[in-house]
Amino acid sequence: MKLHWSPRSPFVRKVVIVLHELGVAERVDYVRSVVATTKPHRILMADNPLSKIPTLVLDNGEAIYDSPVICEYLDLTFGSGKIVPQEPGRRIDALKRQALGDGLLDLLLAWRGERMRPPELQSSVHLASYAERLPAVLDRMSRDTASAGGDRFDIGDIATGCALSYLDFRFGDIDWRGGREALRGWHERFVVRPSVIKTPVVDEP
Repeated sequence: MKLHWSPRSPFVRKVVIVLHELGVAERVDYVRSVVATTKPHRILMADNPLSKIPTLVLDNGEAIYDSPVICEYLDLTFGSGKIVPQEPGRRIDALKRQALGDGLLDLLLAWRGERMRPPELQSSVHLASYAERLPAVLDRMSRDTASAGGDRFDIGDIATGCALSYLDFRFGDIDWRGGREALRGWHERFVVRPSVIKTPVVDEP
């Protein structure tokens, strides 16, 4: 298998954590693919016309994207429900938490893009919207993680942890831990998990 990846992408990190959790990380050829919204990656587009990462290419040449679909494929092929539960109630709960984590990442990426514009071009309306939604998301995550079983580590947990770690990575000025002891403690346990330690987000070109 071949994975188009970047050490800066939290969505790629989700996939690589799953690969490590399933014990198949060494079976993948990691292809460094630099993507940007303003410059399509023409080699990547041969596998994914959206020019987005992560994109997983199977040995038969079939390409799979994006991160939820890749993680689902990997678990169906190598995990039998270890990452994406098969029992309907647990499955919907895990997928819902994954959607919240991925949605927070989408929000943070848009927020960072707005912050990187020249001050005179930044939209105060958009910045205010992002700032208002963040605590609501964090409070829901705090509630969701407080009810987690002791050894649960499914796709919802992976998405939540990657989103919180990206918040630290790009928004160090925001204190999201204050008043959220359960979420803070949960994240402290997340970051010391072996599969997470092996997949740091690194700000490399």
